[in-house]
Amino acid sequence: MDDQDYQVSFPVRGSVLDAAELAALTELVGSGQTLSAGSRRTVFERRFAEHVGTRHALSVTSGTVALELAIHLADLRPGDEVVTTPQTFSATIHPLVAHGVRVRFCDVDPASLNIDPTSVEAAVNDRTAAVILVHYGGYPAEMDRIVAAAHRYGAVVIEDCAHALGATWHGRRPGALGDIGCFSFHNSKNITTLGEGGMLTFDRDEWVERIDRIRSNQPDVELGPPRSPGPPPTPLLPWMRFSEEIYGCDYAHVRRPGTNATMSEAAAAVGIVQLDRLAVMTARRRYIANRLDECIGRYAQVRLHHPPAGVGHAYHLYTFFVEAGRATREHLVRELDRRGVEVQLRYFPLHLTPEWRARGHRPGECPVAERLWFDQQINLPCHPAITDAQLDYLVEAVSAALDMTLSPVDSSPPASLVPLTDHTVTPA
Repeated sequence: MDDQDYQVSFPVRGSVLDAAELAALTELVGSGQTLSAGSRRTVFERRFAEHVGTRHALSVTSGTVALELAIHLADLRPGDEVVTTPQTFSATIHPLVAHGVRVRFCDVDPASLNIDPTSVEAAVNDRTAAVILVHYGGYPAEMDRIVAAAHRYGAVVIEDCAHALGATWHGRRPGALGDIGCFSFHNSKNITTLGEGGMLTFDRDEWVERIDRIRSNQPDVELGPPRSPGPPPTPLLPWMRFSEEIYGCDYAHVRRPGTNATMSEAAAAVGIVQLDRLAVMTARRRYIANRLDECIGRYAQVRLHHPPAGVGHAYHLYTFFVEAGRATREHLVRELDRRGVEVQLRYFPLHLTPEWRARGHRPGECPVAERLWFDQQINLPCHPAITDAQLDYLVEAVSAALDMTLSPVDSSPPASLVPLTDHTVTPA
């Protein structure tokens, strides 16, 4: 079935934009103010830090750039080890390909698809420089044990929060649970900054200047000792202000060159509006997920991706597991596709991709992740632009497809749920 024929598909956009975002852009364009590195970026960063609960939030041009810079802050050296998950998008760990480090893939927890804290505790050692994890689908990882294990050896904990905006972990938010949080505002994510954008969140004051320098086309450096006395330099004229720092100091060591990763004012202006409506869009995602849980939970040999008490799922992805084997899962996927429901499987286990196989990783390294992805896992559409009519159809189609493949535990029709506050979001 072609994409345009799906009655319920994965989102063209992961969030909803309407007149409020357009008004913010119109105000910016009409203001005559700078379109780069201005007041709107400052406001967006401050408000994002307040939302997450960290001292600092620094914006960049994408979530991939945020992850690249977070890995840079880990100050990796040849021979270091990095512990990470196989169940995530390649961008989470792709920068590690360029580092002379040993990557240790830990298996996933079968309930959450997040990195298994028991595996982390067994993997970390005095060579571990970083632990990199993802909050899969918006389901926060078991952070207390992971952070404790990493910090026991002085390792930095990097959270990939690309799915997790809107989630909570026992009253706290992803991005403030480890040492560095990395967020994506890609078109598909829970909020967007005009298609691309990213954010780093952390508490350490010493990292602010390093990130600000890199994203502003300056190298990340260690300063050298003061210059030896000598003839006075040629005086700088007042309009040479951009040359003052370069002319007046020496670098003892350049850690890495800078780049232009400046979030535009237009992106930041939209980000402010999107952050304002995050709660409404998250409520809509949870409402859709609750409807699907009520439907799918009636069937034998199906397991839901449902967090325990105290953990708030953001439902960037809606996931469930068919425990009747690969053939049954494939039959169910085909039935859903035939009924116009798009199914995607996210994500192919990273240790089996070519770049990591080239570094010695093989099947059997993460058996839980492999079994779940190849045999059980299904992702269904779950985003705030799904209309009530589409949601009703989705529930009916999923029920019919499950009836064709599995036996219900309860033969009664799924009960209606009480809608969450502000669950209806009108697409643009």
